[in-house]
Amino acid sequence: MENSTHQLIWSSVEEIVRAAARDFVQSVLEDEVTLALDRARYERGGDGYRNGHRDRTLLTSMGPLELSVPRARLFGDDGEHEFRCSVIPKSRRLSLEAESLIAAVYLCGVSTRRVSLALAQALGPSVTKSTVSRCLEQLRPSWEAWQKRDLSRDSIVRLIVDGFCVEVRIDRKSTRMNMLVCMGVMEDGQKVVLSIKEMASESKAAWAELFEDLSSRGVKEPQLLVCDGSKGLESALAEIWPNALVQRCTVHKLRNLLSHAPKSMHEELECDYREMIYADTAEDALAARQHFLTKYKSRCPAVAKSLEEAGDRLFTFLRFPPIQWKGIRTTNAIERLNEEFRRRVKVQGMQPNGQSVCMLFWALIASGAITLRKVDGYETLNTTPQKELNLTAA
Repeated sequence: MENSTHQLIWSSVEEIVRAAARDFVQSVLEDEVTLALDRARYERGGDGYRNGHRDRTLLTSMGPLELSVPRARLFGDDGEHEFRCSVIPKSRRLSLEAESLIAAVYLCGVSTRRVSLALAQALGPSVTKSTVSRCLEQLRPSWEAWQKRDLSRDSIVRLIVDGFCVEVRIDRKSTRMNMLVCMGVMEDGQKVVLSIKEMASESKAAWAELFEDLSSRGVKEPQLLVCDGSKGLESALAEIWPNALVQRCTVHKLRNLLSHAPKSMHEELECDYREMIYADTAEDALAARQHFLTKYKSRCPAVAKSLEEAGDRLFTFLRFPPIQWKGIRTTNAIERLNEEFRRRVKVQGMQPNGQSVCMLFWALIASGAITLRKVDGYETLNTTPQKELNLTAA
């Protein structure tokens, strides 16, 4: 009995709050038309006349408000014209808070079809799939401004770049698109996503376009760039920022080495590789590299050749303080973003195009659904890298 009474009280409170909100908005609407006409109801004179009311439903975070929007005709220098309500524009069906709520639920991983079910009690049955799409479209101006924002004040000292593929619909067919992501590390160690671009491939031209865009927005040549070692990326980097140090992702390289070896050798190869990459000191790492090459030149020459191909770019991290090694060795920062992105959109179906993927990726970060932390060893970011490694001597 007591629980039923409490439920009844809280239900009444909801209704009271909604009614009060409705009365307040209605009074504001009436005050606006009174001010526009320059006379109160039933008074003579003024700059026009009232013309009844139009019933409207406004969805708010407190639920639907049934309003009666006043209509009027106004006299002006150019003749008679219809009064336009500024409080609730003609096309407005949702309050800004309701739009934010719908977008937040979608970004939490709910599909457009299920958002209406999730918010039915709070906003009423009028939240449809099309309503959700329109709310997300309201994010486009902010997304476009983010793409063009000035980056000269961010003091970027390091870049982490990588690409991933997504399935999108083009002409009603599933098509694979490449998303190129560039993450920056600021002087205080905070990571920030700088650019997300849709491209047909990870070619030299595609990466050059991304780097040139960053440069035009104020990003100076970074001290270090961490990448997966694709030929197109490194060629574009050599032309635009030729003096930047490059660290090849050690995880990508391991996958590449395993592809050159028979499966019976994978476990042993991975163990030897980790002993080299995760050595405690630079001297131990270079000694382990020499042992790795000596061992696999006879057992599996293709593996040794692949490791030599990476050269000193696989060991650039050794030129920095050991406390920074974990954050430099791999592109895992972007890999984690990719995993989190896929986890949140897996129930939402295929995206309509590449731009929608980019905008959704940005929205997840901008809304705080995906957070970025500082890099390991950020206290020593101002340390000058050591001299170039001598792999031959090792």
